[in-house]
Amino acid sequence: MREVAFIKQNKQKWLNFEKAIFGKQLKNPDELASLYIQLVNDLSYAQTYYPKSKTILYLNNLTARAFQKIYKTKREDTNRFVHFWKTEVPLIVYEYRRYVLYAFIIAFSFIAIGVLSAAYDDAFVRLILGDAYVNQTLENIEAGDPVAIYKSGSNWGSFIGITLNNLYVGIQAFLYGVFAGLGTVYVMLHNFIMVGSFQYFFYQEGVLWESVRGIWIHGSMEIFAIVIEGAAGLILGASILFPKTYSRIISFKMGVKNGVKILISTFPFTIAAGFLEGYVTRYSNTMPNWLSVGIILSTLSLISFYYLVYPFVVNNKLKKAHATL
Repeated sequence: MREVAFIKQNKQKWLNFEKAIFGKQLKNPDELASLYIQLVNDLSYAQTYYPKSKTILYLNNLTARAFQKIYKTKREDTNRFVHFWKTEVPLIVYEYRRYVLYAFIIAFSFIAIGVLSAAYDDAFVRLILGDAYVNQTLENIEAGDPVAIYKSGSNWGSFIGITLNNLYVGIQAFLYGVFAGLGTVYVMLHNFIMVGSFQYFFYQEGVLWESVRGIWIHGSMEIFAIVIEGAAGLILGASILFPKTYSRIISFKMGVKNGVKILISTFPFTIAAGFLEGYVTRYSNTMPNWLSVGIILSTLSLISFYYLVYPFVVNNKLKKAHATL
């Protein structure tokens, strides 16, 4: 069969399937599963007879969306809240995993720039952090408490203020993605150059370990969350620049929807980081090393597992489930 005839024969079926995925017109998971099988068969046929065709890209994208939809409508998962955290977000992260990788590459690149700039320009740290902060920290270092600045203010006040600021940074990193992703890169540049120069400053003053065991009690989840929020912003930008087989407006809507879900998923980690900064970091210089290191490793492990490991676990589970369809 010629490709034109193949497309003409199946076009209406594919369009109906798209409406089921994006328009939520089909609520019966069995009906959706049946259409999914037909779609997979069409994809296999196209891969065999039209290996260089754009039809394959279209069917691949449609199949990926259907994959999520079928599992989402499975009857046994009735708790929408649990489903969001347990399945929906991990699947979205898996689908856009390359953007998570891009975000980490960008973050580490800017951290390296911050470290090198601070190492070769004595005025750079003051330019980034401000004279007041640097002078106060130098006084704290001389007094034997390098991270004493985290003790200022009340526990509750610090927790609220820090959390709101971190949520603002995350939302900003996502929303600025609308500028073709460049706005997100700018937000990441500002924050991660600061991280690099900040840590080098403590190294230069000979108190790197004291700073690490204090700052990263809350920083593990806080900084990691900004990377994920940056990935959400990149997804938003890519949805505008690279619509693939979709119209640009449909692609943009998908980018907004999936990006927002990833952004929301970071909020509990950001709030937890704010709590740790307000209530725990201030005691880092008096707690034993094993406790501060334990907190750092446990918080880093938790957020790393959720965004870097668990998406693959969920995806593999779905593959096995759909192999029986």
